Amino acid sequence: MNSPNQPLPTFDEVLLCTPQTTAEQVGLFLRRCLIPCSEGEKIYTMLYADELSYDVSCRAEELFQHLQHYNSAYRLIILCNCEREHSYIPSVFSQYKVHMIPQRQLAEIQRYLQHHYRVAQPSDSAASVFKDNMCVGIVSSKRAGVGK
Repeated sequence: MNSPNQPLPTFDEVLLCTPQTTAEQVGLFLRRCLIPCSEGEKIYTMLYADELSYDVSCRAEELFQHLQHYNSAYRLIILCNCEREHSYIPSVFSQYKVHMIPQRQLAEIQRYLQHHYRVAQPSDSAASVFKDNMCVGIVSSKRAGVGK
């Protein structure tokens, strides 16, 4: 985010974890991260890794321990909810824990994201639905199930 020209992460660099995330999905992600290739210097991120089931977490740790010997220059970020820091993954990787506080102002982060998500030429697309010709948007409601 140091420059507006820096790209957003690609689909293969991010794994959004849920309790339904499988060991196979985590394994594929870790292999992309830890097995050296010539695709450049990607930064891989596991979001909400604390939500993985115990079984999947154990298998992920085993695979990580096995694969990390293939690549000493990997770049992996594991983001977890601080309220669940005693779940398996945060506990296993606690020696590497860094408490993160965003270093950029919210307005600066919003400008960076707007730069990447704005549709250049407005057309008859879903982007016209969102504010300022953005191709993404957040729709929320305090009432559940009202057609979002």
